[in-house]
Amino acid sequence: MKKRRLFSSKPLNSWLASAVKYHFELKHILVLFFIIVLAQLLFSTVQKGALQRFLHQAQDSYQKDSSERLANLTTTSLELLLTSSLTSQKHNSAESDNLIEAFNIILSQQLLQKSVIDICVIVSDGEQNYAIDNSTALYQFFFRDLDAIPPPDIPHNQALEYYSVFKENLQSGERIQTHVEDDQIFHVFVPFVPKGEYAGAVYLKNVPDFTFITREIIAGYNQSSLIFTGLVLFGFLTMFLISSYTLQERDTVHELLFTEREEKLAERIEYQKEALFTKRIYHTHHKAEKVMGFIKEDLREITQENIEDIKYRMMKYANFVSRVIYNMKWFEPQIQTIRNLAFQTDLNEVIEFVVMNIFQRVPQKSNKQKFKLDLDKNIPTVAINEFVVWEIIEPLMQNAFEHNENGGIIVNIRTVFYPNENISKIFIWDNGQGLDDELLVKDHLGVCRIFKENISTKAVAHNAGYGCFIAYEIATQHCGWRLDAENHSGGGCQFILEVKH
Repeated sequence: MKKRRLFSSKPLNSWLASAVKYHFELKHILVLFFIIVLAQLLFSTVQKGALQRFLHQAQDSYQKDSSERLANLTTTSLELLLTSSLTSQKHNSAESDNLIEAFNIILSQQLLQKSVIDICVIVSDGEQNYAIDNSTALYQFFFRDLDAIPPPDIPHNQALEYYSVFKENLQSGERIQTHVEDDQIFHVFVPFVPKGEYAGAVYLKNVPDFTFITREIIAGYNQSSLIFTGLVLFGFLTMFLISSYTLQERDTVHELLFTEREEKLAERIEYQKEALFTKRIYHTHHKAEKVMGFIKEDLREITQENIEDIKYRMMKYANFVSRVIYNMKWFEPQIQTIRNLAFQTDLNEVIEFVVMNIFQRVPQKSNKQKFKLDLDKNIPTVAINEFVVWEIIEPLMQNAFEHNENGGIIVNIRTVFYPNENISKIFIWDNGQGLDDELLVKDHLGVCRIFKENISTKAVAHNAGYGCFIAYEIATQHCGWRLDAENHSGGGCQFILEVKH
C-alpha cells in the first residue's frame, strides 16, 4: 500500500505558474508604487520645507527674545548697581574696588556664555559716542567725571555705528532696539537709564544656536517617511499577490463579456448610423428632386426680360442642391459649414424666398397653400448658412399643409426683433385643427413629443415623422436656437423659433 504524501507540490507549482503568467501586472504594481513613492517624497519635501520654515521662524523669534532678555538683564543689573551707588559720590578705596569688581562681574559674566560675542556700555559726552567695556573706565566715567574717556580694550566700531542709527529711538522711546544680521547675529541695544536719566545704551552681540533642535526634529521626520514608504511597498506587494490569485478567473470572464458587448454595441451603432443616414437621404432626396424640377422649368421659360430673376432663383436652387449633396456625404457636417462669421443671412429674405419660390410655385394657383407674412425689417442678420435656415423653417411650414387634409389652410409667418434681449422670434402658425395634446407633452429635457424621431400625425406614418425632428435637431444642436410648439389661441398649430444674436 502506497503512503499518501502530506504535502503536494502541485499547488505550489500552479501558484508559481500564475505568478509567472502575471508578470505584466507586477510591473504595473511597481510603476504605481514608484508613483506613490515619488508623490510621498514630494509631499514629504513640501511638508519638511513647511516644518523647517516654521522651526526657523520659531527659532528666530526665540533667539531674538533670549538675546533681548539677556541684554535687558545685564542692563537692569548695571542700573540697580549704579542707582544704589550714585547716592554717595565719594567712595573710599575699598568701596571703589568693590564697585569696579561688581561692574567687571556683570560685564564679564555674559561673555562666559558661548553665544555672546561682544558686550559694552555706550555713552556720549554730547558730541561723540564712546564704547566702554572696562569696569574701571565705567566707574571713572560715572563717579570721577573724566575729561577724556580711555579707549576700550577692543574696538567696538560696529556697535557705535548701529548705535548712531538707533540713538534717537532709544532716547525718545526708551525701548529695546534689535538689529538682525544674516538671520543669525543679533545686535541688541537696551536703553541705559540709571536713576531715571538716559545715559546711553548697553550693547550685546549675541549669536544663539538652536539648530540642533531642528536637526533632531527633521531626522525623526525622515525616519517616519522612510518607514511609511516601506509599509507602502509591503502593502502593494501583498495586494498584488492576493489580487492576482483571486481575480484571475473573474478578469478572464470580464474580458470575454466586454469583448462580446463591444462587438454588439459596435454593430448597433453602425446599424443606427446606416438607418439615420438612409432616412436623411430619403428626406432630402425628394426636396432636391422638386428643386431640380424648378430649375428645368426656369430653363425652359427663360427670356431676356426675366433672365435676372431666373438667374437669382437658379443660384439659390443650385446652392440648395449642393448643400443637400454635401449633407448626404457626412453623417455629422462640420460646424464651420453651418455657423461662420462669413455668413450674414437675412432671415426675412430666406422666408420670402421659400414661400414665393418653393411653396407657391405650382403649375396652377391653389387655395390650399396661402401665406400671410408680417416681417420685422429690424431683424439683424445671423451668422448661419442660409440653406441651414431653409432646412429649419421649410419642414415647419410644410407641417401645416401635410397635417390638415381639409384644405383652406392659411399659414401666418411673423418675425419680431427684441432689442433689449438681443433675440428675434419667428412665429409660424396656421388656422387648421391644431396638434393633439399628446404631441405637446414635454419630456424631462423640455422637448415636445412632436420633435421626437418617427413621431407623426399623418394617417399613414410610413417614412414620416422626420421633418420636425430634423428642424429641431438643426435649430438646437447646430445653431444654438430654441424651438417650441403649441396650439394657437385662434386655432391651429404654432411653432416658435427663438434666434439668439
